Amino acid sequence: MDDMERMKGNNLKKWIWQAGALLLAPLTAVWLTQLAYGAAPWSLSPAAALANALCIALLYWPLCGLTGRIAPCCIGIHLAAGLWGAANYFVNAFRGTPILPWDLSALGTAAAVAGSYRFVPTLSMLGALALIVALGAFLLRKKQRAMLHLSREQWGVRLACVGTGLLCLALLLPTQKLGNLGVKTDVWDQAGSYQTGGCLATFLRNTEFLEVEEPEDTSVERLQQIVSLVEQPEPVEVSVDRPNIVAIMNESWADFEDYGTLSLSESVTDYIRSLDNAIFGHAYTSVFGAGTSASEFEFLTGNSMAFLPSGSIPYQQYVLGPTASLASHLKELGYDTLAFHPGEQTSWQRDRAYPNLGFDDYKYGDLMDVPQTFEHGYVSDQSDFDQIIWEFEHKEDGQPLFLFNVTIQNHGGYTVEDYPAEVTLTDAPGRYPMAEQYLTLANKTDEAFRTLVEYFQQQEEPTIIVMFGDHQPSVEQEFLDKAYGVTQGEMTMEQYMGKYYVPFVIWANYDLPEEGPEVTSLNFLGQYVLRYAGIEATAYDSFLWQLQSKLPAVTFVGYVDEEGQAYSHLETNDFTPLIEDYQRVQYNNLFGGGDRLEGLFTLRPVNNGEVVKTEYASGQNR
Repeated sequence: MDDMERMKGNNLKKWIWQAGALLLAPLTAVWLTQLAYGAAPWSLSPAAALANALCIALLYWPLCGLTGRIAPCCIGIHLAAGLWGAANYFVNAFRGTPILPWDLSALGTAAAVAGSYRFVPTLSMLGALALIVALGAFLLRKKQRAMLHLSREQWGVRLACVGTGLLCLALLLPTQKLGNLGVKTDVWDQAGSYQTGGCLATFLRNTEFLEVEEPEDTSVERLQQIVSLVEQPEPVEVSVDRPNIVAIMNESWADFEDYGTLSLSESVTDYIRSLDNAIFGHAYTSVFGAGTSASEFEFLTGNSMAFLPSGSIPYQQYVLGPTASLASHLKELGYDTLAFHPGEQTSWQRDRAYPNLGFDDYKYGDLMDVPQTFEHGYVSDQSDFDQIIWEFEHKEDGQPLFLFNVTIQNHGGYTVEDYPAEVTLTDAPGRYPMAEQYLTLANKTDEAFRTLVEYFQQQEEPTIIVMFGDHQPSVEQEFLDKAYGVTQGEMTMEQYMGKYYVPFVIWANYDLPEEGPEVTSLNFLGQYVLRYAGIEATAYDSFLWQLQSKLPAVTFVGYVDEEGQAYSHLETNDFTPLIEDYQRVQYNNLFGGGDRLEGLFTLRPVNNGEVVKTEYASGQNR
């Protein structure tokens, strides 16, 4: 009798252990994820914690049921949870947003640059690791392994594990159900959403944005009404015909000197600022620290990331067929069109996107014709600009060329220990090694640009050059606070937009027809280049030109009016109708077709009010 009672007691104890491990592990794994992410686990509401636990149970319970080995599955799920939290922390630290669903299509690009970043674990991560080690040491003891083993005789329990795990799908899908558990997304603050809603459930909710939501009233009638109010801009007199156009998007090129808060050992923009017959100004971007292809997309197409999901990758999500751009427009006007990037061929899937944007050819690092020199592991701007010169020396005389170049020299991370800092902060030398390495690189950009300008000063063929930054670099936050003159938590809207502020310069070897803007945004910058090159505008160009006269800068972060006042997209004001019309026009431009006015904003108007269809009409890239 005693043996029978003992056996029953052991079975009850084993059942309690198994039930506890099965039910509690998803919840503790959620807490571990948040801890590794750097968020306080207890900041999750019970409902949000449950939502994230269901995401983990979806995988954990079927694994336990299929293998019967609860202990290793429990350890594995906690390890995966910790890695997920840490990965989101680092991605957020480097670019300002955590991992988003569409990032999975850019794993190759991420892997190509990951080696240049320094992954230093935080105290929270070390704490999470210690908990995982302790858990493993406890559960892998022989006694615990035996207690947490589902035998073949427990086929009912194992079947229930698989079934309830799959049942989680019904509770999680469609993902809008997660809203009932307090899991919400904020496209303007993804990092905050991951803190309050959990790294797993919020990631899942973001899949809702894989499809771009159609704005209200994109009917043919509404679009016709919008275009009827567009006036052709007054042309400017340009002394040349069809000049060559060189557009350089310089990696992480920023102008920290403009804030007036830093004292540097030397200026890193002194040559560019000293240029005659040049326009030096600043443009707002939609990304910080990373997301280069989003800035390319804005400059080349005139479209804004303001109307696309946070962190989305247009080249991989939306530019899936012929798409109107500067390249396609200039190609129709007889230009040869060439894209050049001295990095990986497939980064951001440029090899697929560039042909869809109208480029005749795409040259990448392995195809460079000039000797390559390197700065902190990346092809230097000097080599990059030498390749631009090579292209002009080998092109057909008299044939206009549009060359779009994305540099890579100034790419993060700024962690090469033996890379000498030639530019320092005079009041705190050596205190910000990442920032000083970046400033040294930016100074080399200034020096290399001199080579390019001096070459084209000697050329007879008219050429206009624009160079702009894609985003600010990801360096020490303390340095950024010093540069901005305010800590991030105390920023006004104007100061917050300053994080997305980059320089641009426009120079030509012929007289520029007028003074340029002091402030713009990348989606409008191309219009100035076309104007100063004497290139006729498309109807979409005219729409953008009229819009920027009232709102000189429109980005994902917000927009700026003529007085320099900054606004958030979350507020409603007198400019809201203009923003909404821009969204309608852009949606038609990217996804138009069917019952919408296909091609309306990529047609070239003629004097009698009719339009002529171009090869790169909208509605073809869906």
